[in-house]
Amino acid sequence: MKRSRRAFLLAAAACTAGAAYAAPAAPGELVRWPEVTLLDGARWTPAAGRAQVVVFWSISCPFCKRHNAHVDKLYRAGGDGGPQVLTVCRERDRAAVQRYLAVNGYAFPVSLDHDALAAALAARRVIPLTLLVDRQGRLKQAIPGEMFEEDVMELLTFA
Repeated sequence: MKRSRRAFLLAAAACTAGAAYAAPAAPGELVRWPEVTLLDGARWTPAAGRAQVVVFWSISCPFCKRHNAHVDKLYRAGGDGGPQVLTVCRERDRAAVQRYLAVNGYAFPVSLDHDALAAALAARRVIPLTLLVDRQGRLKQAIPGEMFEEDVMELLTFA
C-alpha cells in the first residue's frame, strides 16, 4: 500500500513540475524565464529593459557552426548596449561543449538548460533556432534555420 501511494505521489509531482513549462510563449506573449545556469556555473537572468537574442544549437550541426560564428560577432559587437545574447546547446556533455567553444573561439554565453528553455521559448524543434525577446519581455519572433551574417548583425538594431 505504501509503495503504490509513493508511486502515485511521485507521478503527480512529476506532472505538476512539467506543467510549469507546459506551453512555450507565443509571439507577443511574455516569456516565463526558467532558472538559467551558464556553462561556467554563473546564473543568467534577462536584463530589465533590454532585448534578448536566444539561439538554440548543437555541436554536431554544421549549419549551427556557421550561424554561431555570426552570433559570436553579434555578441562581441553588441556589448552592454546591444541585445543580450544567450545560446542554448542541446548537448549535455559540458567538456565537449567547452572544447567546441574553445576550438571555434566563441565567447558568447552558453547554457545547457535546453529542456527548460525550449519549454519556455520554443515550440519548434529545429536548429539553429533564433528567438527575439523584446525589451518588455515578450517573444517577438522565432527564426528557424541558419541566417546570413548581415541578417544576424541587423539584430543589433533590435536592442
